[in-house]
Amino acid sequence: MFDLDGTLIDSVPDLTVATDQMLVQLGRAPAGMDKVRNWVGNGAPMLVRRALADGFAEQHISAEQEAQALAIFMQVYGTGNSLTTLYPGALETLQSLKMLGVKLALITNKPEKFIPELLAEMQIAEYFEWVVGGDTLPQKKPDPAGLLWVMQQAGVTAEQCLFVGDSRNDVQAARSAGVACIAVTYGYNYGEPISAENPALVLEDLRELFL
Repeated sequence: MFDLDGTLIDSVPDLTVATDQMLVQLGRAPAGMDKVRNWVGNGAPMLVRRALADGFAEQHISAEQEAQALAIFMQVYGTGNSLTTLYPGALETLQSLKMLGVKLALITNKPEKFIPELLAEMQIAEYFEWVVGGDTLPQKKPDPAGLLWVMQQAGVTAEQCLFVGDSRNDVQAARSAGVACIAVTYGYNYGEPISAENPALVLEDLRELFL
């Protein structure tokens, strides 16, 4: 089971464009990529709230403010993924796992509506038998619901699974599901080193899975 943003793809450039255009349309200053990189990971609504708060005091943003901004964000982000790229080693890793007969699933907090086109553009759609978006189920990571659903669909136990992610949401979701978690160092973890979350293993490159 893989996370998507920050694990397989670097989507922050496109997320930054959408976030900044949203802020400008609301008469606010753009945030820039460095800030957005630290805000992503909890789904589009939370990203929008953090952008409006210009930080992690998102609890002060009203539901009305969120709804107005989210509508703008979703419209802009839905126009394309031209700046999003696969991380080095991501495609090779998926290819190798498929050749080994390993069943693969994707569990992301990205809204479901954006996933099919994005996976197609990245040319990785064919590798995943199950895909769970941030609004596919009532809960999103760090809740383990997505992992538990995939395990049920695949008919496997936690001991037969591995989750690969980049943030504390991934580590916590895997831990709650009883699944071992491997984390990559290059992703988005709110500006903190992922090693602090004590995953089972930390990798600098996905291809290290095979070492």
